[in-house]
Amino acid sequence: MQNTLKTAAVFTGAGLHTGLPVRMTVRPAAANTGIWFRRTDIAGPQALVPAIWSAVTPSRLCTVVENEAGVSVSTIEHLMAALAGCAIHNALIEIDAPEVPILDGSAEPFVATFLARGLQPQDATVQAISVLRPVEIREGEAMARIEPADMLQIDFRIEFAEAAIGRQERSLLMSNGAFVRELSDSRTFCLQSDVDAMRQKGLALGGTLENAVVFDGDRVVSPGGLRHADEPVRHKMLDALGDLALAGGPLLGRYTGVRAGHAMTNRLLRALFADLSNYRIVDCGHRVGDKLPGVGVHRGDLPSARYLAA
Repeated sequence: MQNTLKTAAVFTGAGLHTGLPVRMTVRPAAANTGIWFRRTDIAGPQALVPAIWSAVTPSRLCTVVENEAGVSVSTIEHLMAALAGCAIHNALIEIDAPEVPILDGSAEPFVATFLARGLQPQDATVQAISVLRPVEIREGEAMARIEPADMLQIDFRIEFAEAAIGRQERSLLMSNGAFVRELSDSRTFCLQSDVDAMRQKGLALGGTLENAVVFDGDRVVSPGGLRHADEPVRHKMLDALGDLALAGGPLLGRYTGVRAGHAMTNRLLRALFADLSNYRIVDCGHRVGDKLPGVGVHRGDLPSARYLAA
């Protein structure tokens, strides 16, 4: 069955790149609605922006969706990962600014609030996208690939010259509450040199040491250090789930990312859907549906004690 929220969830904060204050409300939506944004600071039907792969517009630093009127919402990847990781298939997201609030730089605040509000089953079958043959995108040393599998699996590898990051790789079956337990609290990360360069260009205006992990050579600059020894690769997997959630339905396939980013994952989805022989749409019965990300997730899966005690 499809899911939505029982009651609306409200978030306030600042956008990572714009630094603008944001109020965002995630509301329940009817079955088969999908995920939509509505810019409340813009009047008329052009305020609606679909959360779908074909609406993604090129951006190096984050995922941006834009409608035909040019109205956009940016930095949606953590929110989309939280929705997918909680098996929320239908939602209307009202937002009064062009960027989703960054909160603590992870997806966990979204997840914790969704689970506190509760999920509402809907009388409609979940339709998944079953990958039928491998599709791959390469760009230099970077690669994104998706191939047939019975459930969604994400494999990722990163490699940085900075000793504090180095080479990291991880693989995770995304069934049930795996995303919430293993990935949801992993924060976005960057290098101190990148922060300095972005600030000079007027970017990352909402970034702080509280909502991003900053690395400088062999040091973790952010207070409190890492939440996981391999937090960077976990966050890349979080991003990948959020970007794959723009497929329009749960994916049944194995995704492999090597130094891949938002743009490459979107290019992979475009290549997948460019050929009808690459995939088929399947109705999820219990055998398949019970393995989807977020099915059966509960508050006890949250990794941070502060949310468990709330």
